[in-house]
Amino acid sequence: MIYFISDTHFNHDRDFIYSPRGFDAMEDMNNRIITNWNKTVSADDTVYVVGDFFLGADQDYVQNTLKRLNGHIILVRGNHDSDAKVRLYEYSSKIEDIVWATQITYKKRLFFICHYPTLTGNFDTNPDRVVINIFGHTHSPEKFYEGQPYMYNVACDAHDCTPISIDEIYDDVMKALYKR
Repeated sequence: MIYFISDTHFNHDRDFIYSPRGFDAMEDMNNRIITNWNKTVSADDTVYVVGDFFLGADQDYVQNTLKRLNGHIILVRGNHDSDAKVRLYEYSSKIEDIVWATQITYKKRLFFICHYPTLTGNFDTNPDRVVINIFGHTHSPEKFYEGQPYMYNVACDAHDCTPISIDEIYDDVMKALYKR
């Protein structure tokens, strides 16, 4: 199965990150994300982390946390995934690829994946041909960017700090696209 999550912000000790998610401390947030991830993702699954994976550059923390996470990880870089951080990620066999953006096709639908919400077509595009944008960055609790059914938010803030499956994204998008 393919899963998505973004803006985990592991080790980001700022209450404006963990407090809106319902946590009193960074460690509580970190542990909940790891628990939710491992309850959802198996060892054989693929997880696209759509940016802002870790904060800080503590190599031991990064490596120890990566070892605890199930699945194969593809990192789509976000604004906090600096070159220095990417060098830390490259030491882990868990991370199979690091890209700025990518695309996948699923059930004959094209998904464009990048950290930032991205306009992928005209508003009047035939819903059968729309390219779906999977993004994070905004820390919004809403699944869709400004109500647009072809821009899907996979941030922790929108999914209770849990990776979301491509099946669930597909179902949510199809319902929203054809509801209009």
